[in-house]
Amino acid sequence: MDMKKASWLLQNKGFKMTKRREDILAFFAKEDKYQTAKDLYEYMETTYPGISFDTVYRNLHLYHDLGILESTDLNAEKHFRMNCGDHHHHHFICNICGKTKKINLCPMDEVEKLLTKYMIDGHKFEVYGLCPTCQIA
Repeated sequence: MDMKKASWLLQNKGFKMTKRREDILAFFAKEDKYQTAKDLYEYMETTYPGISFDTVYRNLHLYHDLGILESTDLNAEKHFRMNCGDHHHHHFICNICGKTKKINLCPMDEVEKLLTKYMIDGHKFEVYGLCPTCQIA
């Protein structure tokens, strides 16, 4: 999702587009990787000294609830990234830097064949490891 679409979605749902909210979008739009609330807090505090962690969390969860951000759990901590598209796919996620790579196949294609009489509500498939850059470091 790009910043323009995210901004439109926020405003369409009745939320004001403030400078803080725009800066949060910019933070996630600039890098294609998962980041923590602490990463966002440290980024925001340089521009908004004294910003509360609660403000950061509220906005993260608002963006997540609206589908602007997607999330995953890495090392027992929630990480967020800009929603990366409308088509169905999965991700490889680097355990060190949080960078992602799309996986354009879905194991559910085979699983659905095994569960023909079951109603599936959803699924999540992620592969974790080290990206080429982090393997060298």
